[in-house]
Amino acid sequence: MSPADPAEIWTYLRQDPLLWLTATLVAYALGDLAFRRAGRKPLINPVLVAVALLAMLLRLTGTPYERYFDGAQFVHFMLGPATVALAVPLHANLRLIRSAFWPMLAALIAGSVTALVSAVAIGAAFGLTGETLLSLAPKSVTAPVALGVAETIGGAPNLTAVLVIITGITGAVVATPLLNLLRIRDWRARGLAVGVAAHGIGTARAFQVNETAGAFAGIGMGLNALLTALIAPLLAPWLVALLAG
Repeated sequence: MSPADPAEIWTYLRQDPLLWLTATLVAYALGDLAFRRAGRKPLINPVLVAVALLAMLLRLTGTPYERYFDGAQFVHFMLGPATVALAVPLHANLRLIRSAFWPMLAALIAGSVTALVSAVAIGAAFGLTGETLLSLAPKSVTAPVALGVAETIGGAPNLTAVLVIITGITGAVVATPLLNLLRIRDWRARGLAVGVAAHGIGTARAFQVNETAGAFAGIGMGLNALLTALIAPLLAPWLVALLAG
């Protein structure tokens, strides 16, 4: 029996949907390992490392994204239950939320509106129009909600998904140094800001820094998703027509 050709082995393996789910989990595990070995520096973000590794793997193997997604879509499916699970930190910190309800509400409205308006305005300033601008609008919202909002308002969900990931990674990397620079010490305020601006990836980073910050990031992420789902269909099309018209 002659030894198998490595190219033939790869051709066989990549037909198995579980290959890409396994590759996703291994890439994240390597990213998390690099993050811990680097002393939990925000620049070595596990999601950023995993995305880079997977992008290189797809490029080297010539695998279309659609084939990868068919195998890794279980991860996408789990975003829904993960979003629902945000009710846990909300309930656990109910007392703290009640004590800071009005400041939190003001910060939530300011953060949600600013994220939407600034994204569309900056995009329009760089010459983007129509569907692309609408895809930018929900970029600070957790992925399951952002994709639904993008589809509702006439954006491109695939483009929104990429923008959501970029926003989350950027927020997770810059949030801690920026908030330290601004001398914001209240973990509730820090967490809420990260959750509203950088959704799930930022929330994961907040939990690594401080448990209270993580809890409030989860709250900010959930409430921002709800508020954006309500205001984006009303505000985004009008804003795009105003700026790009």
